[in-house]
Amino acid sequence: MSHPASVSTPPEPDRALRHRPWLACLLATRPAFLGVTLCACLIGLAVVHGQGLPIDALKAALTLVFALCAHAGINVLNDYYDGLSGADAANTERLFPFTGGSRFLQNGVFSAPELGRLGYGLMALVVPAGLWLAWQSGPGLVLIGLAGMFLGWAYTAPPLVLVARGLGELAVAAGWLVVVIGTDYVQRGAFAWAPVQAGVSYALLVAVILFVNEFPDRRGDEAAGKRTLVVRLGPESAKWACLGMILLAYVWLILMVANNALPQKAGAAAFSLILSFRAARELLAHAAAPAQLAPAIRLTIGAAHLHGLILAATLAFGHWPGGPL
Repeated sequence: MSHPASVSTPPEPDRALRHRPWLACLLATRPAFLGVTLCACLIGLAVVHGQGLPIDALKAALTLVFALCAHAGINVLNDYYDGLSGADAANTERLFPFTGGSRFLQNGVFSAPELGRLGYGLMALVVPAGLWLAWQSGPGLVLIGLAGMFLGWAYTAPPLVLVARGLGELAVAAGWLVVVIGTDYVQRGAFAWAPVQAGVSYALLVAVILFVNEFPDRRGDEAAGKRTLVVRLGPESAKWACLGMILLAYVWLILMVANNALPQKAGAAAFSLILSFRAARELLAHAAAPAQLAPAIRLTIGAAHLHGLILAATLAFGHWPGGPL
């Protein structure tokens, strides 16, 4: 008898997709998970708007499109390198489509070279757009772009393989904070503290998604020598570390609002705590039972998106301390 969490699980991709190459390329990017980048861009734009600065619509559109393109490329490269390492092939406890990769390589939709070319091709598309935006906005954007692309590449690519060193959560939090900072920089033309103060809580909740996903992947990762934080700590200790990361996200938000670094209305983003704590409760109860973790994963994804959308709305239309710049 199957577990209830598997009732609505979509089928894994199969070789029939090779006859529809454009659709296969799109699906290999895992488009359903690109929403976290959309929310990060909205937060960056909201900071600019809320502080009374004008929004350049063309720059905003290009930033969004190519941030999504970079995220898509990172997703594909993640699958490519996990395929080469054997981590995804060894993952028999995966919860598709959340963990265990896209399965495009393991199920024969793409060969490893094809998947690698797709991932690096998507990353290459970002370069000319990034250079044009840097020319329009300021040279600091080059540093931001390089930092973001480096974190995305180094997450699973050798020799660094940050996720295998227990640094995956840190890399993800830093990467999505970079998206917020970069989106702000494109409009502002300078570095500022406001997007950092606004983006940390959201970036941490995005990292929580990765953290929870590592629990069902633990045995496959360990078999492939991929020593994620969950592999290093073990599920019983890692679940408390994950709870700590959730608490840190909300404490950061509360501190920023209490210290008048963000509009008072931004505190409404803490409403997502309901979903985050439900996810934590599921994780605390089932950390060592991968088949039971789909609800926790769905809740962490929902919490991050809800937090990001509320935060963006309140930053854009709330009253910032000190008034418009």
